[in-house]
Amino acid sequence: MTTATAPAPARSHAGAPRRNLIGRIVDRLGSGVVQVVMILLGLFWLVPTLGLLVVSLRTTEVNNAEGWWTIFTKPAELTIANYSDLLAGGFGASFWNTVAITVPTTILVIGIAAMAAYAFAWMEFPGRDLLFLVVVGLLIVPIQIALIPVAALYGQAGIFGSIPGVVLFHVAFGLPFAIFLLRNFFIGIPASLLEAARMDGAPEWRIFVSVVFPLGKPAIASLGIFQFLWVWNDMLIALVFANSANQPMTKYLQSQMRQFGTNMDILSSGAFLSLIIPLVLFFAFQRYFVQGMMAGSVK
Repeated sequence: MTTATAPAPARSHAGAPRRNLIGRIVDRLGSGVVQVVMILLGLFWLVPTLGLLVVSLRTTEVNNAEGWWTIFTKPAELTIANYSDLLAGGFGASFWNTVAITVPTTILVIGIAAMAAYAFAWMEFPGRDLLFLVVVGLLIVPIQIALIPVAALYGQAGIFGSIPGVVLFHVAFGLPFAIFLLRNFFIGIPASLLEAARMDGAPEWRIFVSVVFPLGKPAIASLGIFQFLWVWNDMLIALVFANSANQPMTKYLQSQMRQFGTNMDILSSGAFLSLIIPLVLFFAFQRYFVQGMMAGSVK
């Protein structure tokens, strides 16, 4: 009598995934070496900013005669006269014009987009999906095709060249991306939280303020940083819709480019001052920014 032989168990192919070459190198070198390399790369990335700072603290004659790196052997060449002359001119007014344009634009875009994104994500109304497709389609509309029609409309409304006109243009073209970003984040919020709030009798505005908005802080902070930087560094809209009395910093610095060889001190110091506010904003909200970039995972 032949004894049946049990089939050999299938060899399992499951196991730890094979590491690629970079992964194996990182494992062998250790995290300490990687951190040192990342620090060196970060310092290398800051070299142009350091050069801009040094140029802004030296006179035009010295900058034309020597490279900025010679400051390490000639620290006596540093002076703050460039910043004093810059602030005594028209830069101060352009700085506050930039603030008056950027801050309202960022607040309006975040407020309107957050409410619209909540409606698209969690409220039922006729034509919701079609309307959202229209919003997504607006993402591909270039700003340039709207410059002339909007300028004519502003001229008829009497707001051409004013700060409110610049703010309205930025808000209109910032909303499609903002709504798209926040809607994709809000839709990842567990539905059980919203249903529990509705069962407790909370109206939609209460659910938005007490549940959705707090949970959406990472995405909202990321959007706020992006929107602030876009408007703060914008020059195209300022060149078209802002007059000389309401010009932001970008337009003011661009007007100084006509004599670049003789006013490098103004350009460098103005550029460095315009860089400070975005850096402070980013470092103040970097924790929320990183969380926003990892949006999609909900505890």
